[in-house]
Amino acid sequence: MSSTTSTVKREGHAAHTQAAEGTLALPGKFDRPIKVTMLGAGSHFTHPLMNDILAIEGAEHGEIALVDIDAKRLAPMAKIITKLAEAYGKSNWTVTATTDRAEALPGSQYVINSIEVAGVDCVRFDNDIPLKYGIDQCIGDTIGPGGIMKALRTGPVWLDILRDVVRYCPEAIVLNYTNPMSMLCLAGARAVPALRDRTIGLCHSVQLTSKKLARDAGVPLNELEWRCAGINHLAWFTTLKHQGEDLYPRLRALVEGRTGDVYESDPVRYDMMLHFGAFITESSGHLSEYLPYYRKHPEALKVHCRDGYRGGSSFYADNWPTWRDNHDENRNAILRGEKPLTRQRTHEYAAWIIEAREKHSPVSVHGNVMNHDGTGRGELISNLPADACVEVACMIDRNGINPTRHGPLPAQMAGVCQSNMSVYDLAATAVVEKSKEAAIHAMLLDPLSAAVCTPSEIRKMAGELFDAEARFLPGFG
Repeated sequence: MSSTTSTVKREGHAAHTQAAEGTLALPGKFDRPIKVTMLGAGSHFTHPLMNDILAIEGAEHGEIALVDIDAKRLAPMAKIITKLAEAYGKSNWTVTATTDRAEALPGSQYVINSIEVAGVDCVRFDNDIPLKYGIDQCIGDTIGPGGIMKALRTGPVWLDILRDVVRYCPEAIVLNYTNPMSMLCLAGARAVPALRDRTIGLCHSVQLTSKKLARDAGVPLNELEWRCAGINHLAWFTTLKHQGEDLYPRLRALVEGRTGDVYESDPVRYDMMLHFGAFITESSGHLSEYLPYYRKHPEALKVHCRDGYRGGSSFYADNWPTWRDNHDENRNAILRGEKPLTRQRTHEYAAWIIEAREKHSPVSVHGNVMNHDGTGRGELISNLPADACVEVACMIDRNGINPTRHGPLPAQMAGVCQSNMSVYDLAATAVVEKSKEAAIHAMLLDPLSAAVCTPSEIRKMAGELFDAEARFLPGFG
């Protein structure tokens, strides 16, 4: 296994901070040096997340350990993060890179996961085999045949990572960015319970959706009052107000005729809002796959879905290989000095969690955690299953991750979540037990697959997927 180390030597500038939903400057300095290990460091997440961490004021000493099994993608990222630390004047920060996570994990207080098992090798299988059976996917990484197969490929590696965290840095907090979020977090909590309360799944859909809703309603983001809860990519803005005014009547008036720029910006999400009463956190393209309504035949697609993230057919499969190449070229352009190295601190939660905990300056983030809070007082979302992963507001302070209790969702919203959670439950079982049959049962319950196919067709499709991806599914039987 290869390993490299770079130590920052040069003084530079300190960046300002900007929080996920507005401006926030957390006071104070870190009491200790910290170590952050980034798994899947070839990922496009690495540059912005490490930029955010190095931009933290008062984080004077630390180490960033980059890990990726692809040495060709790891090497340029190590150079970028080393230069980034120099640019921020973090002379007491060390950047290391290795293809062996066992070298990197010891001493880590934070482990960030953004791995992509199989790279781009399975994106066409995940999309094209279901399409033969009439299952038209836009993204295919969270639910449906594509999401389930991604969980089966990724989940066993994820569980090995969690077991290594217990072995090498058992007090670390694990921040997961890899999809399918709910399936992976649920499987991890069941298989590696020692990390259940120190693992949180992080997404940016809550941050981006709050900004979108403020923009569409024509109100300042920092004056928006909202509550949001549910499951990843399917959480509901159950409260949405501005200066005491309920904003939903305003939004309904804007999209009631299902025409105009606001409606066209997110047709599936706005259609769901009109029927179910609240806006949901993920794009129309993602959301259309989680439901039985919008992709079950060509006419429904034509009426409700648009191009790209608004619901385009095969959007992810057609574009992900090119996007990946573009990310690699972008890194080379940064190293050549043709693109900027530093950037404004992002809305991603990872650095805010680290800063809040190390400075004991509490902040609230929306994270994916187990629904039962461990206190015996019941579920965080009381009308969703206890042994499940939910997305709720979590307070972060010196004590780590402190999920908050939301109470019940409106029944119709909880029902939509439960239709997905049954799939996640069986998919997590399939990951933990390496069970093909549990995976097939998950596909049988998938809302879109069930809207299109008979059980026999789904089982036949699953067999084709397992055959096509067999080399990435060792041990499944």
